Amino acid sequence: MNILALLQPIQNSVSKTTLRQLSRIIFAMIAMTGRVTMLGLSRWTEKGGSYRTVQRFFYTVIPWAQVFWAFFREHLLDDQDTYLLAGDECVVTKARDQTHGLDYFFSSLMQKAIPGLSFFTLAVVSIKQRRSYPVRVEQMIRTEAEKAASQSRKQAQKAQKDAPKKKRGRPKGSRNKNKTVVELNPELQRIQKMLQSFLNNIQGSLHLTYLILDGHFGNHPAFHMVRQCQLHLISKLRYDAALHFPYSGPSPKRGPRPRLGEQVDVLSIPEEYLKETKVEDGFETRTYQMQLLHKDFPDPLNVVILLRTNLATKAWANVILFSSDLERPYDKLIEYYGLRFQIEMG
Repeated sequence: MNILALLQPIQNSVSKTTLRQLSRIIFAMIAMTGRVTMLGLSRWTEKGGSYRTVQRFFYTVIPWAQVFWAFFREHLLDDQDTYLLAGDECVVTKARDQTHGLDYFFSSLMQKAIPGLSFFTLAVVSIKQRRSYPVRVEQMIRTEAEKAASQSRKQAQKAQKDAPKKKRGRPKGSRNKNKTVVELNPELQRIQKMLQSFLNNIQGSLHLTYLILDGHFGNHPAFHMVRQCQLHLISKLRYDAALHFPYSGPSPKRGPRPRLGEQVDVLSIPEEYLKETKVEDGFETRTYQMQLLHKDFPDPLNVVILLRTNLATKAWANVILFSSDLERPYDKLIEYYGLRFQIEMG
């Protein structure tokens, strides 16, 4: 009965039968041990939760986006809290060839493409409670046209490696590209559609400013996709990203004024950009913040560089975080990106 009471906010999204089935399945999932299967669930449910009932439930079409949001709004939303929006892809291994959406996806855990299923999750992250609450989950399914295009790109890259090297410099007759005009790939189009649908669903009842994504989305197309949704992106660049200070030299006598100045060397960043230094357990961590330019981004970026050095061996490594919000201080950017990992445990 307590579970049924908690499920009352979603009664307008599902039928009474589905609500009753869900209450029994939730009880079984909390109580059971071992692998979660439909047969296993039926063995742990009380009266009214037979194997056929569990099967019927999983064949029922449920508007999960409405269910997640209604439950969060009623039981978890705190008007005094500040929330972030985080996104992440999850790849699940799957054998056989009859599963819908089965394809090869890159797994960060195995560091290679594996056969399985891919799901993209949007979660609301509470800054006060430091917890994430999934609000939308969709399976990522590539079309045959996407697979063919991906295969042709691989073949083109292989042919380019085998081709003789081109001369250095810019090809004669080439023209500048307008970097403000970006064509989103199918993956970003699916995520943007998912994001816009969620923002329309909440209808202003929750104010969101930032979308936090991992380093896979540390590029200009993803930056453009997020800004089109009226959100600021917080993500990570490659450790060796070619960042530049804005050009501050004299204007040339001929031609336009250069946009990119000196390239950033993480080992010799001017002290004026140093925000914090910490020494702990034999490691020194220096934190820098500055507005920098990247040749692929038409707009300046709010960049935070963390340089960690082993004081004994002098070995070092660095992390580069960035945001489209130029006013956000370094400590908040680090905190917000760190909260993204709550989606891994949500």
